[in-house]
Amino acid sequence: MAIIISSRIVADVVILDLSGRFSVNEISLKELFNSLLDEGRKNFLFNLAGVPYIGTWGISQMISIWTSIRAKGGAMGLVAPGKTVRDVLQITKLDEVFPIYSTELAALRNFSKSP
Repeated sequence: MAIIISSRIVADVVILDLSGRFSVNEISLKELFNSLLDEGRKNFLFNLAGVPYIGTWGISQMISIWTSIRAKGGAMGLVAPGKTVRDVLQITKLDEVFPIYSTELAALRNFSKSP
């Protein structure tokens, strides 16, 4: 099952709800993200509660997106990754790069404190 993406905006934060698995050459996330950046959006949360596993393709997509966000002065966080996804983030040390929140509410509170 390929990744399914829905997006919504809360305050000035775009929340991307992801479910399924990243598949090789999955471009829908990058295309959606680029259109949101073009609209001037800068703050993003990736809700990973519905993602059972993330491999190298998914990680490379997230890093590419994070790089684009940082270039625009924005911020990105991850919400509710499951144990397997969290393990991958720890092994790759990306848990030190991406802020990880257990709930969407905690993430939104943190984003509202950002300058």
